[in-house]
Amino acid sequence: MALQTNHWDRLGSGGLAFTKLGMGMAPLGNLYRAISDDEAQAVLSCAWDAGVRYFDTAPLYGLGLSETRLNSFLRGKDRDSYVLSTKVGRLLKVTTPEQRDGQDKWFDVPARKETYDYTYDGVMRSIEFSLERLGIDRIDVLFVHDIDLANHGSQEVLDAKLAELMNSGYGALLSLREQGVIKAFGAGVNDWQPCQWLAERGDFDIFLLAGRYTLLEQEALESFLPLCVARGIGVIIGGPYNSGVLATGPKPGAYYNYKPAPQSILTRVSKIEQICKAHGVRLVDAAFQFPLRHPAVLSVIPGGQGLAEMNSNIGAHSAQIPDALWVDLKSAGLMHGDAP
Repeated sequence: MALQTNHWDRLGSGGLAFTKLGMGMAPLGNLYRAISDDEAQAVLSCAWDAGVRYFDTAPLYGLGLSETRLNSFLRGKDRDSYVLSTKVGRLLKVTTPEQRDGQDKWFDVPARKETYDYTYDGVMRSIEFSLERLGIDRIDVLFVHDIDLANHGSQEVLDAKLAELMNSGYGALLSLREQGVIKAFGAGVNDWQPCQWLAERGDFDIFLLAGRYTLLEQEALESFLPLCVARGIGVIIGGPYNSGVLATGPKPGAYYNYKPAPQSILTRVSKIEQICKAHGVRLVDAAFQFPLRHPAVLSVIPGGQGLAEMNSNIGAHSAQIPDALWVDLKSAGLMHGDAP
């Protein structure tokens, strides 16, 4: 099966073809619960058979497990038949099982501790480890991971990390792109503001934005996304369901941004869902397709930890959504006036 693709070629070098439905690999790193290697391979096979050809992973996901699971799945497949991104900014160091990071987040994973490192040496060491875990010789897109307020805790610390990147690690990214080890680089973050800051100061290609351009959040339309269009910068959207509430609907216990959704969010989602139902559209279908209507957006990469979730994502990609749905959401004040 062939999925729809978006072509990115900002540099005029042939570029990359992203399937509009991509695969976010955090859940297959045993996020929140352990799954077996066989289960992970079944989900990957389901995605591949449906035509998914863009996979995004990171050293953080399962503290290396996500990358090694991709290794066994992609081995033997034509390297030019898929697009792969991973991330830099953290180095993994061996520790004891009791002292490993992410005890409440990653389950049945290697015993590793993470160290933030946005230096030239840190970037080079990180990609070397990733190439080894993935078992390949080049990576298509390299994202600087989690260089945002949510992960660094204060603006002061974030400013120091951004300076470290631009004064040191940025040189490694440029060098890797010039050598052809990577075709593009950017940042993979939870906030659009660091993406805009970086785009204004460097030659960045593609950004991965998690949860910040969705049916619930569209502030990025005001300055960041117009800048991307003007510069030919691509955007990948992760977390299109805002951690679940746009997939499950406003049910009790629904998650929003990794926490139980507050009542204000549940109320807003309920109003969006009512309009979707009036048009015979699943909420999850509208949530998946909404970001793809923006000209900067190349791919949407929801996670899928089981076959049911993966099949739901495949269905969301191919669902037919009437234009009148978007018109009604705008009329009800539930969608930004500038949203395509």
